[in-house]
Amino acid sequence: MFRIALTGLLLLHGLIHVLGFINLRWLTRVAPLQRQTLIPVSENISKLLGLGWLLACFGFVIALIGYWVQRDGWITLTLISVALSQLLIIVYWPEAKAGTLVNELIALALLLTYARLRFDQRADSEARQLLWQARSSRTIITADSLKDLPLPVRQWLTASGVVGKEPITTVRLRQQGLMRTSPDGAWMPTQARQYFSIDPPGFVWKANVQMRSFLPLAGRDKYTGGKGNMLIKALSLVPVVDAADAKTDQGSLLRFLGEMCWFPSAALSSYLSWRAIDATQAEATMQYAGVTAKAVFAFDAQHRLTCVTARRYMGGGQAGKLETWYIPCKAWKTFQGITIPVAGDVIWKLPAGDFTYYQWKILSIDYNKPALY
Repeated sequence: MFRIALTGLLLLHGLIHVLGFINLRWLTRVAPLQRQTLIPVSENISKLLGLGWLLACFGFVIALIGYWVQRDGWITLTLISVALSQLLIIVYWPEAKAGTLVNELIALALLLTYARLRFDQRADSEARQLLWQARSSRTIITADSLKDLPLPVRQWLTASGVVGKEPITTVRLRQQGLMRTSPDGAWMPTQARQYFSIDPPGFVWKANVQMRSFLPLAGRDKYTGGKGNMLIKALSLVPVVDAADAKTDQGSLLRFLGEMCWFPSAALSSYLSWRAIDATQAEATMQYAGVTAKAVFAFDAQHRLTCVTARRYMGGGQAGKLETWYIPCKAWKTFQGITIPVAGDVIWKLPAGDFTYYQWKILSIDYNKPALY
């Protein structure tokens, strides 16, 4: 919606400037401008200003092309075109003043676009750093590599296809879903990209969330160096959430642990220990950077991971409380020889009832490819 609106503004506003060129350069009555100015302008200067209207038109159109093909410099060119346009509007204020509102709208759109670019650049820089520090491994996972794990975990890793392959050291994935912030809240479409490092453990999750009011939210959740931080900004500009404390650290560690379902060979990591509960369940304990948390992994008769359950802090600060956090899986698919869950929910099991706050679906995933999309 935003992209279409900005495209329409740049294109229509640029084309309207052609009328100024036609009227002032060739002295015809085709355009609405009748050469009424705030200050006296000679005939020659009027023709010269006509070229200014044409240059502004070209500036807006070229900037629009740059916007669509994602070329650097289109924002700067748009700002120059807005400045030239507004200068011409001031000269021909009696008849051209309505164009000021359009220039203001374009300037506002540029501000929001710049804010989004800055937000993305920060998240991308964090993701690059995460992938850069990941330690690679050329060893091959064998059946003997799994011998110290509880039986249900061994069966899961074998069925998932990790045996005979190198350990997964980095992950990148595309995800879509529906998110809401309260049990009776409206679902908000979400598109996300996520990057993982397995050793050291960490992730960067970057998302676009579309509210019903068409107000876009930019979200970035990360877990690096044992610390978590959730950042959400309205219009990529106004902070809505910026959580970073001990409870957030515990929640982020558990998120990494729960999302290990997408890179199962990480179950062999040194910061994890496993305890069998029964034939279909095992408890994982993750200890890293002074934080410890546990989660229960459950498997079906085909040894596929079906759900992860943990006690996780819901929120941070004084209001953060330990609640049961539950991730049921609904579908599975094989990528690069690894079978993983590709759809499911994220649910808080609260005293007042279950609160499903996210429904997710994996669109694509790449292993051991430490580069951004």
